[in-house]
Amino acid sequence: MRILLVEDDQMIGEVVLDALRAESWAVDWVKDGAMAETALATGGYDLVLLDLGLPRLDGLQVLRGMRARRMRTPVLIATARDAIADRVAGLDAGADDYIIKPYDLDELFARIRALVRRANGRAEPEYVWGKVRIVPATHEAFVDGSPVNLSAREWAVLEPLIARPGRVLSRPQLEEKLYSWRDDVSSNAVEVYIHGVRKKLGADLIQNVRGLGYLVPAEQPEIGSAP
Repeated sequence: MRILLVEDDQMIGEVVLDALRAESWAVDWVKDGAMAETALATGGYDLVLLDLGLPRLDGLQVLRGMRARRMRTPVLIATARDAIADRVAGLDAGADDYIIKPYDLDELFARIRALVRRANGRAEPEYVWGKVRIVPATHEAFVDGSPVNLSAREWAVLEPLIARPGRVLSRPQLEEKLYSWRDDVSSNAVEVYIHGVRKKLGADLIQNVRGLGYLVPAEQPEIGSAP
């Protein structure tokens, strides 16, 4: 998952940036509204975590601009403005959810996961395919009920694929989910991490679509077949 963090407070930004990256999410951090608009024009994000009181361009202006351009990216407003009128204004401008500072990080993560699930048309918090069960909220994976440990990068490449089973993602699209601006991109990183996931969870869980990319199955395997 790739997140745009729009936050002008240095201390809050650093804490949230580190916390989001610890969840294996790729995060780009900008500190004013004008920079947010530039980032939105150049990068594909799964969610925007948006402060309202920003320099150069207010957060509500950024939000209204996104919706005027028909951008459907989920927006979670995170702000100290706790008046009912402010919350109503943000939601009516197109925000998907609201969290008041100071907030608990676990609650923030849960709201992010819920918004991205809904954006992908899924309500289920887990992904089950044959003998494989994956719980993104806790970074747990099981095969035949036994836990399997995945590395942070393996999680990062698996998560966008299980977010919408049956959807094909190309290697460049997966690289966008894996890396933020500051990261160096290895030419074969996606293939390496997919190989690791297949080795641990089953060779058929992540499937190649020739010439297009990768997907995880939307359909359950036939009874008796191995994942």
